[in-house]
Amino acid sequence: MQESNRRTFIKKLALGGAVISAVPHQLMAAKTATIFDKNSGGHKKLFRTSYTGEQLQRIAFPIGGMGAGMFCLEGTGAISHLSIRHRPEMFFEPCVFAAIRIKGKKNGTRILEQNVPAWKKFGQKNAALGGTDGSHWGLPRFRHAAFEAQFPFASITLTDPQMPLEVSLKGWSPFVPSETDDSSLPVGALEYTFKNMGTEPEEYIFSYNAKNVIAEPKGNSSIRSNNNGFTLSMDGIDDNPEKQGYFTVYTDDEEPVVKHAWFRGFRRDALSMLWKTLGEDEIKTTAALATDAPGASLFIPFKLAPGELRTFKLMFAWYFPETVLREGDSHPAYTEQQTSVSGPKYYKPWYSVQFKNIDEVAHYWKKNYVRLYEQSTLFKKAFFDSTLPSEVLEAVSANLSILKSPTILRQHDGRLWAWEGCGDDVGSCWGSCTHVWNYAQALPHLFPDMERSFRETEFHENQDEEGHQGHRANLPISPLRYNYHMKAADGQLGGIMKVYRDWRICGDTAWLRAIYPKVKASMDYCIRVWDPKKLGVMEGDQLNTYDQAFWGPNGMCMSIYLGALKAMICMGRFFKDDVRIYEGIFEKAKAYLEQHLFNGAYFVQEINWPGLTDKAEKGDPRFVGSYTADELEIVRKEGPKYQYGDGCLSDGILGSWLSEVCGLGNPVNPEKVKSHLLSVYKYNQKSTLHNHGNTQRATYANGEEAGLVLCSWPKGNRLSLPFYYCDEVWTGVEYQVASHLIFTDRLEEGLEIVRACRSRYDGSIRNPFNEYEYGHWYARSLSSYSLLQALTGIRYDAVDNTLFIDSKIGDFTAFIATATGFGQVHFFDGEPALQVFYGDIVVEKIVISGKEMA
Repeated sequence: MQESNRRTFIKKLALGGAVISAVPHQLMAAKTATIFDKNSGGHKKLFRTSYTGEQLQRIAFPIGGMGAGMFCLEGTGAISHLSIRHRPEMFFEPCVFAAIRIKGKKNGTRILEQNVPAWKKFGQKNAALGGTDGSHWGLPRFRHAAFEAQFPFASITLTDPQMPLEVSLKGWSPFVPSETDDSSLPVGALEYTFKNMGTEPEEYIFSYNAKNVIAEPKGNSSIRSNNNGFTLSMDGIDDNPEKQGYFTVYTDDEEPVVKHAWFRGFRRDALSMLWKTLGEDEIKTTAALATDAPGASLFIPFKLAPGELRTFKLMFAWYFPETVLREGDSHPAYTEQQTSVSGPKYYKPWYSVQFKNIDEVAHYWKKNYVRLYEQSTLFKKAFFDSTLPSEVLEAVSANLSILKSPTILRQHDGRLWAWEGCGDDVGSCWGSCTHVWNYAQALPHLFPDMERSFRETEFHENQDEEGHQGHRANLPISPLRYNYHMKAADGQLGGIMKVYRDWRICGDTAWLRAIYPKVKASMDYCIRVWDPKKLGVMEGDQLNTYDQAFWGPNGMCMSIYLGALKAMICMGRFFKDDVRIYEGIFEKAKAYLEQHLFNGAYFVQEINWPGLTDKAEKGDPRFVGSYTADELEIVRKEGPKYQYGDGCLSDGILGSWLSEVCGLGNPVNPEKVKSHLLSVYKYNQKSTLHNHGNTQRATYANGEEAGLVLCSWPKGNRLSLPFYYCDEVWTGVEYQVASHLIFTDRLEEGLEIVRACRSRYDGSIRNPFNEYEYGHWYARSLSSYSLLQALTGIRYDAVDNTLFIDSKIGDFTAFIATATGFGQVHFFDGEPALQVFYGDIVVEKIVISGKEMA
């Protein structure tokens, strides 16, 4: 780390007479938002405060690297969701735990966790049989815990009236915006701090204990020694090389005592003998075994005077170099020529190319621990030392955990590939799905090179010579086999806008110049397929994020079409290309959207499919399956199934929002956009879902909970079978609508939606760090990042080195991330200041609310 990055400083830049200057710290007092908590007798709950009591029940905070796997730190201090084999393992709660022994004290041994949450005790798999063999749930724990999180750090305080000892635990893993590789490491850390709360000096033994949780049938498992710890090992075999893996635990303490092999015996004997050892005042080492060691422990004896503190750092690293993971269908020409030159047959993680083995990973982690801690702390300070509403900080930061979840994979060449979310045991919906990742706005700002790797895949491997772009990418990434179901209007059009956004963020015009012909081919393909008459009216079937095709012009896809055309016009003009055809279509499309699809309150759909009945009766391949007689009767009366027609769709003007966050500005009449959003707020935002019927996936929100439903029909004419997610609540859409409302100066309505969403994720029922849709850690929820831009108007253009500000909340201090550094923007009394925490941010021009500073 360069010395210039070690200090926080204020950039004072002369800008044609204007100076960006420091802002007095006393003007930066944080604002606190509250919500009404029905379960607290009328008391108000503060956002961004400690989680205690029932709110600890479901907390599981991801620790790991981007595309490298994770484990979770639960609200009690337990480890769970151990997902390090390149797949989600949501119910893998390994027998891995820390313990403390107060020497000479009766009942002086405790697991360093709070008591097991009540929901785990009954109704879970095997609970009625007594739980999983080897579980440590029955061992004594601390009575009380409090959990706090400031991503990427989570802290837990443990207390117990019977223990004259206060314990604090901090879990973290590196997260440094713009430093992609250091943020993609297969590592994590737990730091335990002990404070003697008694009146006499005490002697203690701290231990960390792990069953060999990576051992699998058919293969040689062992536990070997490493420097100041132990490594759980599993050898691969010829038929199953993917079984090979390593998980290492070690400390920076120079004198740990390591027990490399627990007692070998029947069923629970190993844990029984370990508990006996943990209750003793003397510790003994055991040598490593060549095979079949049940588990290992490291012990650190220490002393504390009254009031004295001591901290121990535990570092974790893992290494699983091979997989049998493969998704999608490669183009036949590629499959025939595939050799080692083309790339591996199966997914191979990026870190396995960067590091030869687990020892290299562990060495790098230990060597760079302090530097990465300091840099991650800089991000934490830059983000959280803010005056923005705390519910917004919570919503944005909680969803950054998606980037550490198994939703993300990073393949051998460094490119990202992603699921939409995580199932319990497998990824959910493959292929970096373009129309889901349209919503995700965190990655392009925090790790712009990784976001651009999505564009590289979309416009190269996923796009054919005609410009047809598939919306799902193969794994390993390779040229697609194209078919009808790979043609998604919202995803392909959205990608054009995202190219423009990514170019302005990175400032790399050479990158844009190289990809521009492919982008133009994509735009021209979209026109040929969906607007062949060039009238600015999208026709035919428009596959979209609702897993159905909308037939005929509609506000959602038409607004995205407008944004894509505007992006093409802007990029084409930059290259002095002839964009008259795009300009003409843009004007026609804008007129049609505003004049024909706006019903006076909100934007709607014109359902239109010529020859519908004939094609339906003949079994058109674009239907999913064939129609029954009952379905055909509906089709003849109403048109194709799964449309929205006269409905008020929460995503009904999605392209306007996407244009805003891509730096293109709103392409649609602003008053009509605002009217649509206020209609969505009026009709779709429910303070309670008690009277809301939902035959679809109701676990996202139901009962007395508040939420924004996807669609309603306030003027009647609800279709018999509208698109089949219409009554659901998706957090990613909630944040999209909330930020869009704020963009249009409707601050309170937007924040109400955010508060309602986050109140469902308070830890008592749902994990605050796992917003789910069709899977855990669902990518669409990264739309929450757009709230930062909506509130402040902060946007950095690296092409022109311009800082944009357009505050909707008056004075503020807020986070900014660019391709070259991050920090804070301060805005007080109309004067901006830029404080760079890490890297460099060059500003040559400032635009405030559309006006350039003199």
